[in-house]
Amino acid sequence: MRAASALQAVSGGSASRPTCAATPSGRGRWRTAILAAFALVPTAYAKAQSLAELRGLSIAQLGQITVTSVARSPEPLNEAPAAIYVITHQQIMQSGFTTIPDILRLAPNLNVVQISSFDWQVTARGFNVSDNASMSNKLLVLVDGRSVYSPMFGGVYWDMLDVLPEDIDRIEVISGPGATLWGANAVNGVINIITRPSSATQGGVLTLGAGNYARDASVQYGGRLGPDLTYRVHGEFSDFSSYQLSTGASAKDAWSQPGGGFRVDWTPPGDTVSVQGDLATETEGPDGFNRESDAAVSWHHRFDDGSSLQVLTYYDSATRSVDSGSAFTVDTYDIEVQHNFKIAGWNNIVWGAGERNFNYVFQNTALALEPPRQRLNLANLYGQDTISLSRTLKVTVGMKLEDEPYAGLQAMPSVRVGWKVAPSTLLWGAISRAVRSPTPVDTNLREYAGPVDTLNGSTSFRPETLTAYELGTRVQISRRASVSVSGYYDVYDDLRSIEPASATSLLPIRFGNRMAATVYGIEVWGNYQVTDWWRLTGGFTALHEDLRFLPGSLSLLGLAFVADDPGHQASLQSLMTLGHGVNVFADLREVGSLPHPVVAGYVELDARIGWDVTKRLQLSLAGYNLLHANHLEFIEPGVSTEVPRSVFVQARIRF
Repeated sequence: MRAASALQAVSGGSASRPTCAATPSGRGRWRTAILAAFALVPTAYAKAQSLAELRGLSIAQLGQITVTSVARSPEPLNEAPAAIYVITHQQIMQSGFTTIPDILRLAPNLNVVQISSFDWQVTARGFNVSDNASMSNKLLVLVDGRSVYSPMFGGVYWDMLDVLPEDIDRIEVISGPGATLWGANAVNGVINIITRPSSATQGGVLTLGAGNYARDASVQYGGRLGPDLTYRVHGEFSDFSSYQLSTGASAKDAWSQPGGGFRVDWTPPGDTVSVQGDLATETEGPDGFNRESDAAVSWHHRFDDGSSLQVLTYYDSATRSVDSGSAFTVDTYDIEVQHNFKIAGWNNIVWGAGERNFNYVFQNTALALEPPRQRLNLANLYGQDTISLSRTLKVTVGMKLEDEPYAGLQAMPSVRVGWKVAPSTLLWGAISRAVRSPTPVDTNLREYAGPVDTLNGSTSFRPETLTAYELGTRVQISRRASVSVSGYYDVYDDLRSIEPASATSLLPIRFGNRMAATVYGIEVWGNYQVTDWWRLTGGFTALHEDLRFLPGSLSLLGLAFVADDPGHQASLQSLMTLGHGVNVFADLREVGSLPHPVVAGYVELDARIGWDVTKRLQLSLAGYNLLHANHLEFIEPGVSTEVPRSVFVQARIRF
């Protein structure tokens, strides 16, 4: 009996889908032909293109992008003391990716794996769980500040996270802890998807796309109700065919997703108010069904003295059912208040408080939660002071206190230092503590094999903790080149393990905290403007995981239940902005092998050619995973399939 089978219903996996074995790599002539095609792109158009005509930001302007996720207040990217990468709107649109996990492949400090047609996992700095990747739970994901991780198990249902690429302003990706401001589960990273205000999406957009696996259609319209009141509404439908097993049989993982949403923005002098909501359903093969709805209201008021007050409240409801018969609904209510102000011109203070209430109802079968319904509260209070010791040296000290439903009061402090040793060079360092708090799965889970109780959560399960040490630099080498380098040394305690019931009895096995780990690594990425029309973006990460069982642990299920991560990965993105409205994007990535269990490393290429036929019509042709007919990225028993080569043709019509 494997814990994976017990947890798949909660995490969204389906035990009926067979695992697919790896197949041989694609023929060399495919790789040669594709690379040659990019090498032979005509340059006559490009030579006619000047920097002034180049759409998008220059390398220097990229460093000045305003980010908010590091300090919960606006600051230039090149002054943020953290390992943060920003995926811009231009990158998203010119990549042609249509799902959030695929878009996140653009961030060099993330590891993205596709497990099946509709199942992905995204991690930063390790701890992708092989026995059940959907249980990976150390990355916090936000949409406009609204948390989208599931309180049931602490992870993210990526198949339920749907934002139109057209509406994303940027995605701020922090690798490393962010718990001092964002709370529990912001352990290894924070992803903040920030959407565009409705004032930036006026008019209509109709998008139609089709390929050998995917069909997609969306329509959106934005309008103005007054001088400072704008809106947008959208609807969409996506449909994906089943992948194939190496035998040629269907993996039965087809899925479809209709959905829609709205946003209203009101911007009277001194205030910004937004109201937005979404509704989507997914039908996933063979018998899965999901429904997600949310509504959020935010208010930002700017006082005459430069201080500001922000209030965010939202409601989120998620329902999931799988072919094993298990189903559950989680309703979440949240309110957060934040105040930003300065003292004496050199203390930039942010503090706030929040209250989150969520309740779940679980349909007990052989897999159960006891109790099957529960209402839980999480309250928090945080404060952070960024102290300007000089014009070039800043120290940031912060603390978050969370009263968690299963663990009680938890403290998450941090200290960050940022030193501008030169106008173009930032050195930074940080020491932080973060917590992955217990969930209903950790504490209340029960699995039965007939009358036999085989797997239990534990009411004594403790929070998993991280103490992180980071050093980094961000350098604007020239007006055409920039680089970011960060290193980290992470110490984990009380990691989740699987233990026997007692020294004399194996069953029921239980969740315990009998593991620890030390993880260290390096992250490097940079941009280089080769010419006015050609930009390269490269990235490389390497990590080493030292996972160990504590004395007394019987190490049931081994290391696969804790982490299964590549030791390194590298990427190189090329964007050519040619004349006559033509742009060519390519993303070449290399991912190292996985250890638990062994999965061979791979090299893949995604590419897209876009053509702005007129101001109102854009056509594009994209190909994904072009170097192999199919490849395996991850093994999750009963779920994994191989990822095939695919093509996608799209038309975008503005009206």
